[in-house]
Amino acid sequence: MKIISKTYLLVGVLIGVAFFNLFVLYNTQISTTNESYSIIRAGDLKTKVETIAGLAGSIANGKETDRPQLEKEISEFDAVLSTLKNGGTIRGQVVAAIPNSVLSDYENVNKIWSSYRTDALEIQTTSIYNKDVVNAVNYVLEKNTELILTADALTRDLEILSRDYNRHQEIALELRETAKTIGQNALLVSLGQEDEAKQSLHKSRTTFDAGMRKLLQLPLDGLDLSGTNIKPENLVPIPRENSQSLDELDLLWEAVGLRVKTIETKSLYSNELDNPVSRINSQRQSLIDSIDVMLDMWNTDRLEQRDQGQIITLVVIGVDIAIFVIVLYTIRRSLSPLQKITGALSRVREGTYGEKIEYSAKDEIGELASSFNTMSETIHLKEEEAKKMDTAKDEFLAMITHELKTPLVPIRGYADILLSGHLGDMTEKQKERVSIIKSSAASLLQLISDLLDVQKLELGQLKMKKEDTDIRDTVTKSIQTLQPQAEEEKISIINEIGTSIIPHDSDRIIQVLTNLIKNSLKAVKPETGIIRLSSEETRDELKISVSDNGSGIPYERQDKLFTKFYQADASLTREKGGSGLGLSICKGIIEAHGGKISLLSAPNSGTTVTFSLPLGHKTAV
Repeated sequence: MKIISKTYLLVGVLIGVAFFNLFVLYNTQISTTNESYSIIRAGDLKTKVETIAGLAGSIANGKETDRPQLEKEISEFDAVLSTLKNGGTIRGQVVAAIPNSVLSDYENVNKIWSSYRTDALEIQTTSIYNKDVVNAVNYVLEKNTELILTADALTRDLEILSRDYNRHQEIALELRETAKTIGQNALLVSLGQEDEAKQSLHKSRTTFDAGMRKLLQLPLDGLDLSGTNIKPENLVPIPRENSQSLDELDLLWEAVGLRVKTIETKSLYSNELDNPVSRINSQRQSLIDSIDVMLDMWNTDRLEQRDQGQIITLVVIGVDIAIFVIVLYTIRRSLSPLQKITGALSRVREGTYGEKIEYSAKDEIGELASSFNTMSETIHLKEEEAKKMDTAKDEFLAMITHELKTPLVPIRGYADILLSGHLGDMTEKQKERVSIIKSSAASLLQLISDLLDVQKLELGQLKMKKEDTDIRDTVTKSIQTLQPQAEEEKISIINEIGTSIIPHDSDRIIQVLTNLIKNSLKAVKPETGIIRLSSEETRDELKISVSDNGSGIPYERQDKLFTKFYQADASLTREKGGSGLGLSICKGIIEAHGGKISLLSAPNSGTTVTFSLPLGHKTAV
């Protein structure tokens, strides 16, 4: 079977197994999650039982604002209990139905809840107040002002009488103050402060009754005077023409006194809630216990299901492992030859050619191995041919540059002789032409020298004569060479290099610095140009930087500046000269010293070239 067909088959098997596992895992996860939510919601029912009991007691104690909350809690309990039986959604979460093995315990919870719910609803709808007492309190509060005003009118009627009625006036004043006290205590009873108010009401009613009887010439028989200072008195009868207010007060008190007695003897709160509240308190624990039993049975059922699920899961995992082992074995057996090919390709990348792979199968890998062997052999042959051609090219270039350099020396020499006048005087025009010959010969000689240096660097024949020399002297010599040109163009060259004795080839470093300074002289503008040479010494190396305030180099051209014959600005090079070999030679010389060279530039922001030289066995100064 072809590898591609075998691969499709194995991938199909793995995809099928993955989908099956995902299906089983998803269903198990959903089922477990829903059942967990169900158990959590069932556990919440215990909290609601306690909440309902607390609200029932609160309502029984007079907190009317809890009635809506009690109704809400009862409704939510009903909804949760109903949903748990068949499954559904609670608070936006899907819950599973109660297992069949737990249904009997669920029915027991439902049965106890029905009785509990009936009592809770009765409390929710039953008034907590005694209607007779409420009516009595309302009547007393309603008539209290009239009672006070009538007693006050009686006081004024008695003020006009003689001294014989001074005691009558005192009793009338006492009745007025007692009427005020009765109103205050009735208000306290309406606010639920019965214990203190009832005692005061009893005393006030007795005082008012006694006062009225004394004024009406009636005996005090039948009054409970214990705990009071009230004693019978024989008072002069009030004249009829002055007793109208007394008669009105007597009629009003007869009605008010009866209501006050009702308030004294009966409780403001109804006894109708006592039985439902007591029943709820007695059933509360039974309902909670039944919920606990249901939860315990449910958890037991879950554990049994989990054990069964674990067995199924183990079987599925075992099958999966077997399938994966078979697939891995098949893939490994089919693809193992690729390791040989990969290793051979790595060696080709490292420059080892001509290696062959032994593989005789006729599948795709066999075809790949055969193609690789052909390719490796072809590359090996081409590499050998390229090496021969490179060698011939290098030898030819070295020979031709050497041959070109030989005639240039006498050309330059004879041009100097002619310009010096040793062979006779020349006109200015002749001198100008001979100067051009000399300059052109010098440029060509420099180009040939650069080509020779490049070839020697590539062939590894450029030797470095490293000596412990002061780097500042080397830098100073390189600046002196170009100082006349800088002064002519009014360009400042600032030397900030410190004294440091390090091993280096002074002539070659001068060549590097001269190249870099020349480039800066081309880049800066006359009169405003500044070239700065600085150094920074670390523990292992000395870094030298050549910076200028020239036009800078575009970013897209910077990465090619150290390659042969590359010119950042061809037009500029044609105008001021240059071969495009300077930075390539600088790089070779610095690397031959064991250092590195780099460039940092931005358009219109100048250029900085930095190279490093290892300190080696630096000599202290």
